[in-house]
Amino acid sequence: MQRIEVLGCPMDVASMGETVDVIRSAVATGHFTQHVVVNVAKLVHMRSDAQLNESVHSCDIINIDGMGVVLGARFLGYPVPERVAGVDLFYELLAMSAANGFSVYLLGAKEDVVAATAAKVQALYPGLRIAGYHSGYFWDDEAAMVEKIRASGAQLLFVAITSPKKENFINHWRDQLGVAFVMGVGGTFDVVAGRVRRAPKWVQNHGLEWLYRVIQEPGRMWKRYLTTNSQFAWLLLKEKIAQLLGKHRRIDL
Repeated sequence: MQRIEVLGCPMDVASMGETVDVIRSAVATGHFTQHVVVNVAKLVHMRSDAQLNESVHSCDIINIDGMGVVLGARFLGYPVPERVAGVDLFYELLAMSAANGFSVYLLGAKEDVVAATAAKVQALYPGLRIAGYHSGYFWDDEAAMVEKIRASGAQLLFVAITSPKKENFINHWRDQLGVAFVMGVGGTFDVVAGRVRRAPKWVQNHGLEWLYRVIQEPGRMWKRYLTTNSQFAWLLLKEKIAQLLGKHRRIDL
């Protein structure tokens, strides 16, 4: 996979199929792989959150989740073929795990949500080996939770906790988890369990998933997206101007 850098963040230019193939190979060989997806909000927050920035930079695979980042990268001249949305990759990796006999662990969300998620994905992929699952409420003893994951023998771990907690948890404990692959999946379990509706495909493809979220939860979401989206647009504009000025200077030389 080709790695680029957008607004100071490394990203891998890859299709969904390429990403799944790389992860399958890594799990099959037992090669530890730390994965993260980036969207507009995460890119903006990384600029002021040093720990989150370090956690993202430590990852072996950094997929572009948000369509806004795909369009932004293209605006800067990078040929990004498509987004690799975290929730879609989650389903693809479950199907791949079922086909290859890999075991998975589900960590995060409320107890009823993670239990419903486990039941739903087991029904979707009958051959899937679920090594265990646990809610996202374990912060009074993280070490015990890590040991539980290690003892389960899981090969893939999916962490459905909000950012930046999940990225920092994964990066801090990566060497003790005992898994071959770990990925933060944010609110994916809520989607799988049917607690949250996902935007229609045409909305996703036009980069308007954020607007769909605002319409669903205006009181909680409007300020967050207004702030991060406007900051992202300004950062992109400055980066584009810097690119153009750099080209002109090289021509003058």
